[in-house]
Amino acid sequence: MGRLDGQVAIILGASSGMGRATALAFCAEGAKVAVAARRQPELDELAQEIKAAGGDGLALAADVSKRGDLDTVVRRTLERFGKVDVLVNAAGVNVRNRQLAALDQAGWDRIIAINLTGAFHAMQAVLPTMRAHQGGLIIHISSISGLWGDFAGVAYQASKHGMVGLANATRMEERQNGIRVTVVYPGLCDTPILKNRAVPPTPEQRQLMMKAEDIADACVFAASLPPRTYVSDLVLMPTALQCNGNPVG
Repeated sequence: MGRLDGQVAIILGASSGMGRATALAFCAEGAKVAVAARRQPELDELAQEIKAAGGDGLALAADVSKRGDLDTVVRRTLERFGKVDVLVNAAGVNVRNRQLAALDQAGWDRIIAINLTGAFHAMQAVLPTMRAHQGGLIIHISSISGLWGDFAGVAYQASKHGMVGLANATRMEERQNGIRVTVVYPGLCDTPILKNRAVPPTPEQRQLMMKAEDIADACVFAASLPPRTYVSDLVLMPTALQCNGNPVG
């Protein structure tokens, strides 16, 4: 018996990295999942992997910066599975020219549209069905950059701080509807987004980083708690590389 038997989850940003790992982890624990991202081929491959493992997955192409796409994701999930218990928002981007002296308007707009406005669209799309069922869990995968200053870039940090504020306000407003909100703050994690760094990490650094599966396990833990309990904030960092958000060693 899996820890998430009977649950239905929507995983945004599921084509790679933390989102993909979370979808697989949820299925391994018995959940049915709708996986959404912009890249349909990667989603179809993930759905086939889920099916081969005995799970039930629905692949849906969607751009989180477009509210209509997320309304469609929720509608099709309800048509297929009848409910939504969990939303995991793992969609996120950064740009190469991220420092204040180099960041342009297009870079700022893209990061805010996907990381922050996308989180808003996702919650607005899923909250009506969660309210109707008087229960649900929203997990936002933020970043350690949402807690402390670092060199992730001003737009990225602003978007992640904004996501935290969005989560805090939603938690306060929706708690009487049985809706819980968890924010996960990963530190350095070996995922494809690192390719956008001006100076990519070395293989030795990647070896010491957390893996996407570590973040997925944290999401499973949050989703496995009974409705009377929720995790507000969950900070995860690689032992050898970070201490309180700062690089070490």
